[in-house]
Amino acid sequence: MAPHRIDVHHHILPPDYVTEVGHDRIGVISVAGKTPDWSPAKSIEVMDRHGIATAVTSISAPGFWFGDLEATARLCRHANDYAANLRRDHPKRFGVFAGLPLPDVDASLAEIRHALDELKADGIGLMTNYGGKYPGDPAFAPVFDELDRRGAVVYFHPNTAACNQCQPEYPPATLDFPFDTTRAITSLLYGGTLARCRNIKWIFSHAGGALPFLAERIARLAMRPEYKEKVPNGVLPELKRLYYDTALSANWLAFRSLLELVAPEKVLFGSDYPFAPEATLAATVKGLVDMNLGADVLRGIERDHALKLFPQFG
Repeated sequence: MAPHRIDVHHHILPPDYVTEVGHDRIGVISVAGKTPDWSPAKSIEVMDRHGIATAVTSISAPGFWFGDLEATARLCRHANDYAANLRRDHPKRFGVFAGLPLPDVDASLAEIRHALDELKADGIGLMTNYGGKYPGDPAFAPVFDELDRRGAVVYFHPNTAACNQCQPEYPPATLDFPFDTTRAITSLLYGGTLARCRNIKWIFSHAGGALPFLAERIARLAMRPEYKEKVPNGVLPELKRLYYDTALSANWLAFRSLLELVAPEKVLFGSDYPFAPEATLAATVKGLVDMNLGADVLRGIERDHALKLFPQFG
């Protein structure tokens, strides 16, 4: 098929990142239980087979933070430079969501300058929590205020959370990832970040996790004055202006709830490759077609909505 899709949820595994983080940290979180066998060439082959023109790359969980600020900053810089070189070597095929060395705010502000000014990254890719600290935490406000000043696109991928340890027999990707995405959005909502940072374009993985199903329940918190003051524009209007990707969610069980919350214009194509293997990517493509959304809606999800965020991919 002619490449036309824009994949906003596509991961890379730089060799030095894999070596330093280790298979025991990367593989254990996935359903497959092992680190994906990835290379730029394999990504491009899979993209070509499934009509993906451009993939915006990011680092998946577990990310960069393992308790050492210096190591986190170094590993993050390496991954961002690797992604920028990948885009340089394959123009138009790859974009870049640059990571940040959170929870170090000062180092993150420096990395924003490097990523957006020097590397010309297409956006910033973050994790839903950093050592149990969620993005709406006041300590992270300088980072989001700077991203807001720049009008950046900010993409979130779920990470493991301490509360997952109550059921360690299940891979975090199965249950905890969707709920950690929901926690992160709720944190940004009731931390006041969404209301304050009006220029950031927010993208969340996996159709927002459990958020569409729980949106009304989460909105009930605004009955309490201390929460209501954080959402002066209302809870549902804030949730409706976010973007959500299709990774592992291209089925009516997920889409009915998502499309009750947002207009199709807020839905973007995402594959989660290579953590979601090629067969799963193919199921996402097929699932979107099989839902009979209509040609215009399908084209929007697969490409046109992303072009509004990334006109450089046109």
